[in-house]
Amino acid sequence: MTDLLSLYRTMVRIRAFEDAAEVASQGGVTAFGQQATAAPARVRGPLHLSTGQEAVAAGVCAHLRRADLLTSTHRGHGHTLAKGADPARMMCELFGKASGYNGGKGGSMHIADFDVGMLGANGVVAAGLPIAVGAAQGLKLRGQDAFVACFFGDGAINRGPFLEALNWAQVYQLPVLFVCEDNRISATTASGPMTAGPGASARATALGIEAVQVDGTDVQAVSEAAAILVAEIRAGHGPRLLHALTDRHKGHVSVDPATYRDPAQVAAALARDGLARTRAQLVEQGLATEVERIEREARAEIDAAVATASAAPPPARDAAYTDIQNIGAGVWA
Repeated sequence: MTDLLSLYRTMVRIRAFEDAAEVASQGGVTAFGQQATAAPARVRGPLHLSTGQEAVAAGVCAHLRRADLLTSTHRGHGHTLAKGADPARMMCELFGKASGYNGGKGGSMHIADFDVGMLGANGVVAAGLPIAVGAAQGLKLRGQDAFVACFFGDGAINRGPFLEALNWAQVYQLPVLFVCEDNRISATTASGPMTAGPGASARATALGIEAVQVDGTDVQAVSEAAAILVAEIRAGHGPRLLHALTDRHKGHVSVDPATYRDPAQVAAALARDGLARTRAQLVEQGLATEVERIEREARAEIDAAVATASAAPPPARDAAYTDIQNIGAGVWA
């Protein structure tokens, strides 16, 4: 069983990164949510935060090896960090700097790090599902001892790629763990009224895929459920689905005040905060000193990432003409 302190460390790093990125996107540079100086917004492009959903990324990715693969969503910073990506290079990408993962040209929704098995975030809802299935088929054809963790939101289950991906994975018994981060809101609209039936778990079960629903704000529960499902996938029993009920604390993007949300529901979500719950559990176990050390280290790490991104140079002008596909020729420049 994964150590709770280790899970908390991952959650704290994610929260620190998201808090810093949020303030930098609004103007200012921060660490752990505390604004330091007023300045122009430094994050380039839309920023979709995973604040509140840290337990899902931490609990699932604790059971991934380096050789395992991962596909993410437009709200993918937590998955990327939990899989082992460098927060400084991530922050550089958000700031539009040359040393970012995509040379500063992709931004938040396109971060990828193949070296750690992170195949990429994706700005298109549900688009990561068929990518994950294709990657899993490749792993199976090559006989590799690895699997793919595919993260997606509840809004994705109403799009065609969800059914196509799950069907293909089940027909060919592919090594995929589908992870539905069900925060019950699709962009600015509640998902419930738009979704027929009980949701992701029921749809997976209808295709013969074993599905487990879990409290996605309880990192221990997520980790324990993921451990069982991952073991079954590694044993060759085909795809599995983890349906994690979680909460999105922020608006759709970092500059969205989310005034369309019911204040009572937001307050309830904040009261269920998985990070605060885990911290309280650890303090109750007599680990307050270790908890405070982890938090200091996370602040320092993300402070350093922000400083690195702030000082890094922008892409050179001629870089605008690289990484561009010539549609007519079908090649990359």
